[in-house]
Amino acid sequence: MSDLEDFRAEILVVDDETPHAEAVAEGLERLHHHVRTAASGEQAVNMIRQQHYDVIVTDLKLGGEIDGLGVLAAAMQHSPGTEVILVTAHSSVATCRQALQQGAFDYIEKPLDLDDLRAVVQRAAQKTAQQRVIRDLRQRLDEKYGTQNIIGNSPAMLRILENLRRIAPSSLPVLLLGESGTGKDLLAQAIHNNSRRRNNRFVALNCAGLSESLLEDELFGHVRGAYTGATGERKGRFEYADGGTIFLDEVGDMPLAMQAKLLRVLENGELVRVGANEPLHVDVRVISATHTDLPRRVKENRFREDLFFRLNGMTLEIPPLRERREDIPLLIEHFIRQANAQHATKVSGIAAQAQRALMLCDWPGNVRQLRNVVENMVVLGGQGRLGVQDLPPQFHPATPPDQPAAAPAGVSLTQAQRELIRNTLILVNGNRQQASKMLGIGERTLYRKIKEYGLEE
Repeated sequence: MSDLEDFRAEILVVDDETPHAEAVAEGLERLHHHVRTAASGEQAVNMIRQQHYDVIVTDLKLGGEIDGLGVLAAAMQHSPGTEVILVTAHSSVATCRQALQQGAFDYIEKPLDLDDLRAVVQRAAQKTAQQRVIRDLRQRLDEKYGTQNIIGNSPAMLRILENLRRIAPSSLPVLLLGESGTGKDLLAQAIHNNSRRRNNRFVALNCAGLSESLLEDELFGHVRGAYTGATGERKGRFEYADGGTIFLDEVGDMPLAMQAKLLRVLENGELVRVGANEPLHVDVRVISATHTDLPRRVKENRFREDLFFRLNGMTLEIPPLRERREDIPLLIEHFIRQANAQHATKVSGIAAQAQRALMLCDWPGNVRQLRNVVENMVVLGGQGRLGVQDLPPQFHPATPPDQPAAAPAGVSLTQAQRELIRNTLILVNGNRQQASKMLGIGERTLYRKIKEYGLEE
């Protein structure tokens, strides 16, 4: 938190009226930021190419060939993460609203109120500081712990990655909880990769749908003659994973008789192959996963309580995709890159309207379902930018994506607007930047409406 409070932003003020630019710069320097000025769009673009700025405050009309929109475009191209604030006369407000769709942070109308500008700049600076902290944390985790395939910068995912960092070096069993398709297998692999067992095998087995006899043979192996057709001995998954990690997916579906045999392995590291008498000793870390409510199954006598406690050495719960919608744009980009590489397609991205439609979905199949949908869109689209026309029929928005849904009848316009803003904030988990883009209004306007309607958290 102190890193955010002590953050000193690098700010560029662009205005072809030098005295005005200097006055604005002086006002922002009182917030303890580092401020430089540019007297033209051309000068601003050259400065952007040479140095990264956290916030740019630019007049929309600059007199030269490059106006404020040109400065915005240069920032988007050469300085990712820079927040751009446009200053404009009332007659150009519509242009600035369009600029918000192109990535501008906000706009301020003339005559300029310095206190208003300071407030907007502080929000922009805070946003860049938060993004830097998240980016640095994510980079450290990726570099040190190899978590590149676990996509997401939401607070929920960052907490999971931080817990992964703490859990991985130990030898305690880990229980992963979450709905099907949330990526429990990726998390299990990441735990193994960051453990002291990383140089030994990671062995996975899905326990769902396997009979007791087949599951026993898969886990513990058999000796020659153990049953008809057993012409030789065979190592089971536990023996094969000796010294490494075994991942038991959907462990909640394991038959009760097999649960007792698994408990023996967890308690003393001993297993007995099918048809054998002598036990074998193995040293295996167990990571298990389930989408079921194990405590409830224990109460229903469908899962052994002692086994539950053994598996539950440490627990990580992965939230469903509908509870971390802010990660959906990152996941879409990742899956587009994956699909392009796999299918030799040339899809360059996704339109805002199509992305918005995907963000509105509840995704009962979670990340796995999103990946399949995006892959299908890429394969069928082939090239260019994915749009609403590329969405599968079931994902087409009920109303045109550029238009808000119809307000309920019988309520005032104020009530309808309040509900629309409230529901949008819920949809994006309180992310005001995403909410403003979805609503088609500036962040400054959204902040004012939130305060006006009493929607502060």
